[in-house]
Amino acid sequence: MQLHRDDVVDGAIAILDQYGLADLTMRRLAGALRVQPGALYWHFPNKQALLGAVADRILAPMEHPVRAGDWSGALAELAHRLRDCLLTYRDGAELVSATYASRLTTSKGRERLAAAVIRAGIPRAEAELAAYTLLYYVLGHTVDEQSRMQMDSAGALTAETGALAASEDPTARFDFGLQLFTAGIRHRLGAEIR
Repeated sequence: MQLHRDDVVDGAIAILDQYGLADLTMRRLAGALRVQPGALYWHFPNKQALLGAVADRILAPMEHPVRAGDWSGALAELAHRLRDCLLTYRDGAELVSATYASRLTTSKGRERLAAAVIRAGIPRAEAELAAYTLLYYVLGHTVDEQSRMQMDSAGALTAETGALAASEDPTARFDFGLQLFTAGIRHRLGAEIR
C-alpha cells in the first residue's frame, strides 16, 4: 500500500484525537500507519510542517461561504466557526495556536476576519490588527475551554471548580467577549466619524 500525504494527515488527526498533542510524535504516527518513521519525511520535511497541514485540515471549514449579510454578522459567524473548528479536535486550539505563531498554517481564516472588519469601514491596516486580536481571543478562549473539558474528564477539577465549570456556559462567555469586540469596532467607527 502506497502512503499518501492525506493518509499521514488523517493518521496524525486520529492520534491527536485519541492521545492529544503532546503524544503526537512522528514515531507514534509511523507505528499507527505501519511504516518506518523515514517514510513520513517523504511527505513532510519535519513535524512542524505536518502540524501545519493538520491545522489546515482543522481550519478547512473557515473557507466555506459566509451566510451573514452585514459585517458584524459575518464577523460573529466566522468567530463561531473558528471556535467550532478548534473544538472539533482534541487540543485543536493548542495545535492551531502553535502553527499560527510559527506561520505554518496556510489557512486564510484570519484574512477572512480582516475582510469582515474592512466591510465595517475600518482601514486595512487597523482591520488586520483587529483580525489578529479576534484570532487571539478565539484561540485563547478555546484553549481554556478545551483544558477545562480535559481536566473535568480526568477528574482533576475540585468539587468547587468542577461545580463552577458546570454552571458556566462557555458559549455565552464566548459571545460576551465577541459582543465587546464588535462594540469596540462600532465605537472606533463612531470616533472616526466625529
